[in-house]
Amino acid sequence: MIRFVNADRDQTFLLPPDMRDWVPKDDLCHFVIEAVERVDMTAFAVNTRGSGSPQYDPRMMLALLIYCYANGIFSSRRIERATYRDVAVRFVAANTHPDHDTIAVFRRRNEAAFKAAFLEVLMLAKELRLLKVGMVSVDGTKIDANASKHKSVRYDRAKALREKLATDIAELITKAESADASGDDDPQALPAEIARREALKAKLDDAVARLEAEAKAQAEADQATYEAKLKAHKERGGRGRKPGPPDDTPDDRDQTNLTDPDSRIMRKNKHSEYRQAYNAQATVDANGSMLILATHVTNCASDRNELLPAIANIDAAIGTPETVLADNGFANGEAVAKLQGQGIEVLVATGAKGKQRAYDFRPPKDAGPPKEPVLPWLQEMKKEMESDEARAKYKLRQQTVEPVFGIIKEALGFRRFHLRGATGANLEWLLTALAYNMKRLHRLQQIRQIDIAACYRYFFGWPRPSPTGC
Repeated sequence: MIRFVNADRDQTFLLPPDMRDWVPKDDLCHFVIEAVERVDMTAFAVNTRGSGSPQYDPRMMLALLIYCYANGIFSSRRIERATYRDVAVRFVAANTHPDHDTIAVFRRRNEAAFKAAFLEVLMLAKELRLLKVGMVSVDGTKIDANASKHKSVRYDRAKALREKLATDIAELITKAESADASGDDDPQALPAEIARREALKAKLDDAVARLEAEAKAQAEADQATYEAKLKAHKERGGRGRKPGPPDDTPDDRDQTNLTDPDSRIMRKNKHSEYRQAYNAQATVDANGSMLILATHVTNCASDRNELLPAIANIDAAIGTPETVLADNGFANGEAVAKLQGQGIEVLVATGAKGKQRAYDFRPPKDAGPPKEPVLPWLQEMKKEMESDEARAKYKLRQQTVEPVFGIIKEALGFRRFHLRGATGANLEWLLTALAYNMKRLHRLQQIRQIDIAACYRYFFGWPRPSPTGC
């Protein structure tokens, strides 16, 4: 006789069930809720006047965002649906269902709360002796912007299209006036065509003005350098080529995106395709925890000027790194000298040799003899990197920061920003790093069998005699 487990969807509960019984005890949601409870209420953007409809608990909203991001749910509409469909998400949301507009507004307005929670998690890891800010790895990865590269336009093309649109709009207006007089054509079709062209022309006007403003700002920034070169030219008695003043007009090849003007066309490497993206930076603990210590996003494809911000963004409460590991993309003599002046050891690769597989399908390329560095600081760095101690330290870079990007892109599934603009991209990258850190620390405490709730009570003054497992 075949027997089946009873599946009666009409069964009613005699008493309200405890939703904790529906979620495993080792689920990430318990840790997220405990961690978010430590965030000060002053960090949240809330309506303090008490007017209007009741607000959702900001700590609950923060826990909801973190837990969803940690499980690959990024869209505000998908988060809203998950509060109905996912039991763990429903438990985190306390059986409430914020709509997608409320979730989107909360996400944009609460950067301070994200930073506070980010610091709380790192401070807990430090107290648990899982984090020691001694050696850090720095790297960047390209994340797609919420825009298409086909919406990018060059300066010369934008000006040409503006003129063409102005001519077409004038012709359509004349045609519409004739149609009104004769009454032959559809009275609704022409105004719609005119409105579409006027909207596109307004976007192109903004694009041209934006490129011109950027060129003017760059020229003003280069003015001091120009004056210094001009003064040096005069001191040489006019020998050599006289430096020219900075140009405050855009180059015809300069581009801007109509959807997300802050994003840029860039590619991961020379073998990859060009995409509309941002360069997301992360500073990762290289001593074993693999926690992200600092984040920022730039629209520059190169990492050359990102070494100093990557270290400066580490909160002083966490500590100051003793050693910084970075690949050759961060090779900037001025930045390296500044960090070394602060007593920080910097190990930067001086060249990218590339790897050739033993049985590579591609024909080998004769690159010739390796090029020796010309700059004095690069020569010193190359000599330092040849030591066994430096090599052993530098091996940790690839083993720490690269897996972090792999986990974020593959395990979490975060490959594209949902918020537009540099501010939105920085905010979402911080939230993603926070979700990653929560997931990583939760995994570390499972390995060491640490009672996180008890540790919070012990280290941060919650009333409990002593922690278990700390």
